[in-house]
Amino acid sequence: MLDSKTIVIKIGSNVLTQDSGLPDLKRMEHLVAQIKNLMDAGKKVVLVSSGAVAFGRQTIPLPDKLNPVFKKQIWSSTGQIRLINQYQTFFEKLNQPIAQILVTKEDFRDRKHFLNMKNCIEALLQQQILPIINENDSVTITELMFTDNDELAGLTAAMINADTLLLLTNVDGIYTGNPNDPSSELIPKVQAKMPEVSSYISANKSSFGRGGMLTKYAMAQKSANLGIQVIIANGKKEGVLDSFSAKKLRCTWFEPQRAKQAPKKWLAHGTHYYIGEVFINEGAKKILTSEVIRSLLPVGITRIEGEFSKGDILLIRDDSGQKIGLGRAEYSSKSAREKLGLNKQKALIHYDYLYLFEHE
Repeated sequence: MLDSKTIVIKIGSNVLTQDSGLPDLKRMEHLVAQIKNLMDAGKKVVLVSSGAVAFGRQTIPLPDKLNPVFKKQIWSSTGQIRLINQYQTFFEKLNQPIAQILVTKEDFRDRKHFLNMKNCIEALLQQQILPIINENDSVTITELMFTDNDELAGLTAAMINADTLLLLTNVDGIYTGNPNDPSSELIPKVQAKMPEVSSYISANKSSFGRGGMLTKYAMAQKSANLGIQVIIANGKKEGVLDSFSAKKLRCTWFEPQRAKQAPKKWLAHGTHYYIGEVFINEGAKKILTSEVIRSLLPVGITRIEGEFSKGDILLIRDDSGQKIGLGRAEYSSKSAREKLGLNKQKALIHYDYLYLFEHE
């Protein structure tokens, strides 16, 4: 486990909720005290907290026949108030100011909006104010929802150039089988060149969360690829963050690879919100995936799908349809179609704004 300066901590809904469905206020207060310890030790901390729907469900009874989307909107919008008020109460006892930030996936799509959000969080951190982030569930439509708060935490860690992403769930990490099976063993370290670990993982989801261990693993791998160390640990355990601070935590640790440039970190999470697609020929594919740094020129593009503007995120595919990477458009789809296949044209995607899936 490496030293950390800027940490994104994600607390899962199953950590903050008792088996009965009632909020686990004792656990919440215990974690709050440890977060304060980290901040007092000079760490910059951003908290991504689930639990709003569970808090709402506990206090607002709704008829079974009500539309599930409406239920979620009601529970999240009412529960978010209770969740943040509870954090406010606990942190106020420790003289720690907090801020609430509610986001949707759309907030990460536009580069200018993304940078504005990044600047807001960094300004809060500079003033020793703890940002508490959650998805704005009450206004988010299904197609634009985060997979769960693990994805939001990964996006946030990439956005603020955090060196550490700590995912707190209700198990110690990733096991070689079902965590409840006594024969299963904890996998303490996932290295960059290890065989695929996902085959071990149970696809079961938690009672109150939206995702499961598979989504945690996928997000951890992506974040580690961007140069962020990722830790999956048990938030139900006493002193979990103190153990992390002492580097004595029982967990699964993901080895970070070489850190990527900030624009590439932004692009890496754009798989679900690209605007258009560009298909490239074999020559362009070889150039992009070679050791030499190159941009994507119109001469290597065979066709374009979708309408996009300058600054939009594009998905790059080869002629067989395989996904190659993501990039930011330097000009519109109209201009791109006019330059299609031509030599001596401005790059559609500059290398600084190009993220390759298998070759970075």
